[in-house]
Formats: sequence, C-alpha cells, structure tokens
Amino acid sequence: MEAGIVGLPNVGKSTLFNALTNAGVLAANYPFATIEPNVGVVPIPDPRLDIIRKHIETQKIVPASLRLVDIAGIVKGASEGEGLGNKFLSHIREVDAILHVVRCFTKAPGGEDITHVEGTIDPIRDIETIETELILADLQTVDSALSKAERAAKSGEKEAIARASVLKKLAPVLNEAKPARGVIAKLTDPEEKKVVKSLGMLSSKPVLYVANVDESDPLGEGEMAKLVRKRAAEEHMEVVPVCAKIESELADLGEADRLEMLQSLGMKEPALHALARAAYKLLGLQSFYTAGPKEVRAWTIHTGSTAPQAAGAIHTDFERGFIRAEIYSVADLEKYGTEKAIKEHGKLRVEGKDYVMHDADICHFLFNV
Repeated sequence: MEAGIVGLPNVGKSTLFNALTNAGVLAANYPFATIEPNVGVVPIPDPRLDIIRKHIETQKIVPASLRLVDIAGIVKGASEGEGLGNKFLSHIREVDAILHVVRCFTKAPGGEDITHVEGTIDPIRDIETIETELILADLQTVDSALSKAERAAKSGEKEAIARASVLKKLAPVLNEAKPARGVIAKLTDPEEKKVVKSLGMLSSKPVLYVANVDESDPLGEGEMAKLVRKRAAEEHMEVVPVCAKIESELADLGEADRLEMLQSLGMKEPALHALARAAYKLLGLQSFYTAGPKEVRAWTIHTGSTAPQAAGAIHTDFERGFIRAEIYSVADLEKYGTEKAIKEHGKLRVEGKDYVMHDADICHFLFNV
C-alpha cells in the first residue's frame, strides 16, 4: 500500500517528503523537480510500542511503516498533457491514497513575502485546480471506454455488463465536475465493485489534506488552514496542519534539541507523527503486535482482517497452517503488567479462524504445516 504526495508546484511537497523519510538533503524546490517519483518508507510513530517495551524486555523494537511516493507538481492542464501532466497523473494512478499538500503559507523559507511573486494565496482555488485535473483525466478514461463497453455488454457476459453499468453511472457525475468517489461509495453489486478497481479512477482515491502553514502558525490555527478544514469537513475528509520548514529542521535535530524546539513552539510532537498516523489510517490499515525477548514488532494489516490473514502478514505458512491465536490487548498489558497476570485474570483469549483482528492486539499464533 502506497500514499502519493500530491499538489501544485512549489507547495512544499519535496520538503515534506524529505522530512518524513529523514532523507537529509532537501530536493530543489523548482517546478517539475521531481519528474520520476521518489519513494520512501516512513515508520509509523506508535506510543503503544513503548508501553509493550516497558513490560516486556526485548532486544529490538520494530515499528510499522508505510510507503510514500513524492509525485511532481501538477499544473492546470495536466489532464491534457501540460507540463508532463499525463506522466504525473499516471504516477497518481499507481498509489492507493493521496496526501494533498495545500499551500497555507505566505512566506518563503528565507522569510520574504511570496504574495508579490505568486499573487493571492488561495488554498481552496489550489485544491480545486488539482481536483479538476483528476476529474478531467477520469472523464477522458470514461469517455474513451464507454461506447466499447456498451457494445461488449450486448454479449450478456456479467463482467462486461457491470463495466458498462459503472461507466454509465460515472459519466454524468464527472461531467458535472464531481469526483468519482461519490458514485463508487454507493456501489453494492460485487461485479461492479470488481470492475471499479480496473478503471483506476483518480478522483476515487481517498484524500488527506496536508495544510502547509507558515512558521508563525505551526498548529494551523490561521485563516487559510481554517478554510482547508471547512472544505475537508464538507467532503468528510481530514486535515493535518504541518509547517514543512519546521518539520525539516526538527528531523535534523537530536532528541534533546527536538524536545526543546517543540516546547518553544507549543507542540506536543512533530506534526509529521500525526501525519504518518493519519496516512496509515487513510489507507485502511491497523497494527497488531508480536512481543518476545528478541523483538517487539508492529505488523500492518487491513482493517477487518481475520486472525489467519494477520498470521499471513508474518509468514504465508502461518496463514496456511493456522490453528488458533492467543490474544490480549496493549491495554491489558498496561493494566496487569505481565502475560502471566493477564492469564490469571482471564484476559488471554483463544481465537479461531473467524476472529476479526482489533487494533492493538498482541498475538501468539499456533500453526501446523
């Protein structure tokens, strides 16, 4: 599962990407600096790992992680090939979710006011520019496929009928400049849901807005960030305010200096921690844990996964030969202190193949192959 960092040129995407992946040297901030997307792996900050480590002595802690793709700035006309637009849109097609970086800052990294160069800073206009390009690209896909799909549907084959049906539902919505996600969310037919995946609709992807704010507004309480929050609430989406410049500085500091800087800014943690967790959630992911003397590890699964599927995240043999799982929660460990005490209080559960995993389960899997 991958999330793509998307936005207009010069909104701070590469600075954000480098801070998230702690890449060190920042990419040059020029339009189309990132022609081929950079890919990084970002650890998910997880305070529950510290709770487990407090009660279970171990040699190593391994957090969950997600893959991020830094996609070049998209400009108006990208859907028609402007500024290598088709290439960049194809990169978006390959990711599972979008982190849409929105400019809510008025000062360049050096402190100079950028409004005299950029004109009016308008985050809603910028959001709509990107969304329009995604919708137009989807409309091209639907228009080019619809007549062929309608002809194929006359064969009576189930998949062909479903494909034509989905395309006919999408066309009028996209023509009204509305994203595909509204239509797709209402689909109930299994065949139509299967078809949707093959269409690769850009405007169907889940979106998290990242409000890139000024250094003077690290908590995102300014007017522009409020506009983004209002827009996100209307779309039932989330916003994480981030000052990419501050985050890049925090990423280069030692622990003591980082804590001191956070305190001076009135922040409890780097905003990137909240962003990584929000991106993880956006992708429909959750964590379970294995804990022992060699390592405590967070494993990534899709929300709604069963115990055998979780076992398969560790090794395919574990899923194939799954017998049962012994499970307790991080909250149980924090309350009772040891696995022995958890057992004595009847909180260690034995679960079978139908068990749906909960976030923060700690597991021992029994299997036989």
